[in-house]
Amino acid sequence: MKYNHIKSWLWVALLAVGLTSCEDFLDRPTEDGYNTDNFYQTDEQCFQAVNPIYNSPWYDFQRGFFKIGEVMAGNYYWGSSPYLTFTINSTDEDLVNMAASLWSVNGYCNTVIENLNTKASGAVSKTVLNTCKGECLVWKAMAYFYLVRCFGAVPIIHENSAMISAGGYNSLYRAKVENVYDYIIMTLEKAIEWLPLKNGEGRIDRYSAYGLLAKVYLTKSGYGMSGSRNQSDLDKAALYAKKVIEESGRQLLPVYSDIFRIANNKSQESLLAWHWTVSTIWTSQNTLQSDLALTGFSEFGDTWGGYSGPSVDLQDAFGENALSLTRNNIDTRRKATMMMYNDTYDYFFTDLGGFNYIQFIYNGYTQFPGTGEYQSPSGANAVKHLVGNKADHKTGSGEDMANMATSLSTHLLRLADVYLIYAEAVIGNNGSTTDASAIDAFYRVRNRSVSGYTRPTSISWEDVWKERRLELACEGDRWYDYVRWHYYEPQKAIAEIKAQRRSSYNGLNSYYKSAYEAGGTAALDPNSTYYDTNPAIPNVTDKDFELPFPATDLTMNPNLSEEPQDVDITQYSYN
Repeated sequence: MKYNHIKSWLWVALLAVGLTSCEDFLDRPTEDGYNTDNFYQTDEQCFQAVNPIYNSPWYDFQRGFFKIGEVMAGNYYWGSSPYLTFTINSTDEDLVNMAASLWSVNGYCNTVIENLNTKASGAVSKTVLNTCKGECLVWKAMAYFYLVRCFGAVPIIHENSAMISAGGYNSLYRAKVENVYDYIIMTLEKAIEWLPLKNGEGRIDRYSAYGLLAKVYLTKSGYGMSGSRNQSDLDKAALYAKKVIEESGRQLLPVYSDIFRIANNKSQESLLAWHWTVSTIWTSQNTLQSDLALTGFSEFGDTWGGYSGPSVDLQDAFGENALSLTRNNIDTRRKATMMMYNDTYDYFFTDLGGFNYIQFIYNGYTQFPGTGEYQSPSGANAVKHLVGNKADHKTGSGEDMANMATSLSTHLLRLADVYLIYAEAVIGNNGSTTDASAIDAFYRVRNRSVSGYTRPTSISWEDVWKERRLELACEGDRWYDYVRWHYYEPQKAIAEIKAQRRSSYNGLNSYYKSAYEAGGTAALDPNSTYYDTNPAIPNVTDKDFELPFPATDLTMNPNLSEEPQDVDITQYSYN
């Protein structure tokens, strides 16, 4: 990835709308003749000002999004990555970039809201003005939700101009975690007041805010607690999740793998997503395919993810075993999440008749020679976040992909997540429930992907916990489940991580190559092909549930090293 090394964690975003793009949904104001005094004159221009928040400011978070959300959580094997071994330091490039990105989102949102409040023409409708501000508030809340779950106590930057005029942006203290959650909730409550029930396709609406608020309350419910969670917060999580389930009219897509196809970027299942586009602006695009796809997966030579892959522990959760040459395929989410020996895909390489995982590696295709070597140490490679080749991108979006650039959306909050939030919130501190509505929510998610699944008569917290892992695997979310579990049952969360199979296999290449050349069968020699149990168990401790602040931030503002202060959230408001 190409990163913008942002020196200030505030990133005021004064050029918040000086960008261009090509997709209607993401149209942006042109740079020629633009200034804030002659913009914000029409409804269309106000939406154009908001559009970039759906991608560009988030760009440098992509790699941190995946490494924190999946590698730290034990869902993904990434070699000697410090995110796998819990050895992250304050100078880590991905950490520095992700923090700068999250603060840039906040700065961008603040700037656009201020401009909408002070520069919008009287010709702009109040409905559009409120809708645009509401979208900004949801993105601002999402940025703070990531910040508090990654770093714990963080500063609250409510307005850019006020902070700049006061000259205090490099002397802020961190607000306590509970204050940050209160600030996120206040922000989302205002967004709900401003947002319409329905918005443009793919845009944030009121139910996006309800769904995110439910997730925030579920997370907050365990903070500061011991062994149980705050019942009031659990009740609110259930309340807001139920609003989405019963009032939004949204339905799960019938086929799980369709969620992650570029043609469904703005499907009804997606409540909140980064909507990327290939354009002349470098930061507008999705670059995850380059990090995650097999070497040689695209015509551009821009993929290098062959030597990483979904973890052995995640394969275990799906009931799979890389030492077997046959797949059980009981849960369709497994194949939609990870490629394993004997897998084929009709939605990749569509112009070549489909994609055969092992054939690609050992024999290749026209224009795609393969490597001749099985690279993944874990016995699997990524599927989610991949578009495929140029033909696949063109078929799905009508547009071309480019080097390190696709238009595949990254879903941050899906309807299935909200179903599981509701089920868990209803279970609450009871361990299990027979509540029909909670069971129905759980059943809808699992029944879509597991053939022959029978609706249960009760569900437990453990059922939902595992289901969240399988449903949302490799979507950048799992670590945050551990963070919220650690809030109220820290030793249990730590123990589960330490018990994971986070290591790799030896000898897979010779085993798979022999099987491929023999037509699909080979004898397993356990002396040469085996799971490596030698790596040390990660030394996970309580401190690992808060990432270190980037060294650049600490240098600019030494107060970030001080104890967090209690902040009165009532001092803040949105006009």
